[in-house]
Amino acid sequence: MNSVQPLCELTTIRVGGTPAEIFEAKTRDDLIEHTLGVWRSGEGWLVLGGGSNLVVADDVPNLRVIKVANLGIEPVRNRDESRVVVRVQAGESWDDFVAHTIAAGLAGIEAMSGIPGTVGAAPVQNIGAYGQELSDTMVRLEFLDYETNEVAILEAKDLQFGYRDSAIKRGRPGVITWVEFELQNLDGLSRPLYSTQIAADLGVAMGAQVPLADVRNSVLKLRASKGMVLSETDPDSVSCGSFFTNPIVSDKVARTLPEDAPRYENEEDDGLTVKLSAAWLIENAGIQKGYRIAGSKAAISTKHTLAIVNTGGATAEEILQLATYVQTRVSNKFAINLVPEPNLVGFSHA
Repeated sequence: MNSVQPLCELTTIRVGGTPAEIFEAKTRDDLIEHTLGVWRSGEGWLVLGGGSNLVVADDVPNLRVIKVANLGIEPVRNRDESRVVVRVQAGESWDDFVAHTIAAGLAGIEAMSGIPGTVGAAPVQNIGAYGQELSDTMVRLEFLDYETNEVAILEAKDLQFGYRDSAIKRGRPGVITWVEFELQNLDGLSRPLYSTQIAADLGVAMGAQVPLADVRNSVLKLRASKGMVLSETDPDSVSCGSFFTNPIVSDKVARTLPEDAPRYENEEDDGLTVKLSAAWLIENAGIQKGYRIAGSKAAISTKHTLAIVNTGGATAEEILQLATYVQTRVSNKFAINLVPEPNLVGFSHA
């Protein structure tokens, strides 16, 4: 068992109080055994990966933390000559996994380079970026179910993936131990590009296939320009990344916005809803880059209005206060509710 650290030292936004316990599970079996013990104790619990999508309250003295640290990446079977299924242990760094697949010449997750956190946390949020989502390539995972205390294999369809959403996130608590992905060998090339930003950066047309390393380098550059790559030298990276998801609204609601409001097709339905830009809504509600409430050490990123950053010594309450203020301004101006993307833990009023 590790000595107990305050969670502000283990989360990317650098807030969070000191829990009762932090147990580092370095193997799948340890992860299952210790988690079951915590559940049987009846105490509050938290599964911690990379701490990148998490805001923990300042006072959590009864919380027991299970840090997922089991490692391993291995091909488990070939679908055919061009497709391979890879099993990844939950504690692996997501970005290290992406780098591994690119070095191996496997396509499918290259546009999700630079996303912080662990592989085990990725399906919960159905992470995605630049035209790719985890649900595009995930095949199945192993899941320790809180309700049954049993280990089950869940297929992709069982996760009921949505935009930054899954059945687990919507109320099926438990622990992921490993995840399998189906990736493609396209002779070192990416999948067809589905991002105008990457295509423009690389000077190619939408739908083009380019070297995997070129996609990764482009994504890392684009993310860094928004403060979305963890860096010791970039104060804007002391955050959870995007703090709010892009809202999905009815076409009728979308038509009430100004013509210059960005609108994106929502691929998950039949055209009845529209995905909006949360960043545009925030900026046009009067909140600019670098904004902070007087006296607070939480601020909007100077690079991207979708991120809330800890400028140094901010409390979790200050982070939540700023998030609530942003939600209120957007709701008052556009009657649209922004939903936080990170998990909020230990707040009685969140």
